[in-house]
Amino acid sequence: MRQQNREIGKRAEARAVTYLEKKGYTILETNNYYKRAEIDIIARKAGVLAVVEVKFRSSDYFRETVATVTSKKIKLMVMAADHYIQQNELDLETRFDIITYLEKSGKTEMQHLEDAFYHF
Repeated sequence: MRQQNREIGKRAEARAVTYLEKKGYTILETNNYYKRAEIDIIARKAGVLAVVEVKFRSSDYFRETVATVTSKKIKLMVMAADHYIQQNELDLETRFDIITYLEKSGKTEMQHLEDAFYHF
């Protein structure tokens, strides 16, 4: 089951990359790891660095897909983003986005939430 979930997640991330490229983003990195943190996609567009979390759910019965991004995950993403920015000596506005895919009745709905959360 875990392997199947990883494969589904990788396909969702690939779809998100394609979507962002069509929207004019330059993909800088995918699956960026720092310590215990992973950033699914790091992209750039018009002087903005977009740090993107991709979520796929086959059901929203228990909770909305966006709600699955926990405060712990946010802290880890911020830590990893800070490291990436410093390591690459970037001076860009940084935004945290979430791209969700929800499978319902055999159809997949996609949503791109820009500025989904703020870091402190």
